[in-house]
Amino acid sequence: MKYTYACKKVSLNDSIKAYTEKKIAKLEKYFREDTTAFVTFSVEKDHRCTVEITVRSGGALLRAQTEAPDGDMRGAVDAAVGYIERQILKNKTRLSKRLRSEGFPPPAPATDFDVAEEKEFPVVRTKRFAVKPMSTEEAILQMNLLDHSFFVFRSSEDDSLCIVYRRKSGGYGLIVTDEEE
Repeated sequence: MKYTYACKKVSLNDSIKAYTEKKIAKLEKYFREDTTAFVTFSVEKDHRCTVEITVRSGGALLRAQTEAPDGDMRGAVDAAVGYIERQILKNKTRLSKRLRSEGFPPPAPATDFDVAEEKEFPVVRTKRFAVKPMSTEEAILQMNLLDHSFFVFRSSEDDSLCIVYRRKSGGYGLIVTDEEE
């Protein structure tokens, strides 16, 4: 597995880096050899540590973001790795086609884990609407007028499909789609 690190408002020491690699290495049994893990460490006000782990393997993308309000970076790493492992086990039948299928253990007794596998994803509502070309500012305004947390639109600049969303930490995010290579 290839590791990439990014740090925001914190310097990365070797012990945290080694600890993170050791914890993520426990997940390697599920992934192929061409897997990459992108880890972002950040510290915000009041010593709140945030760890974001993104694992990319065989077309599957797994992401976890956890916080440790007491400043415990190792605790945040543990929580993020645990979250990713629970997501893998919860969706193991779907992911086994994309990930390394021999990495999945045989079914465990119900007392070991409290993770129940989802059999299907029920779609409870379908909406259809016209995606109009507009600027990002127009889309944010429209999203706020509708009181939604996201809004899909077509960019008036390059005609790409875009999604604008409200971030939990404040501000707005923009997702721009590209043609697949």
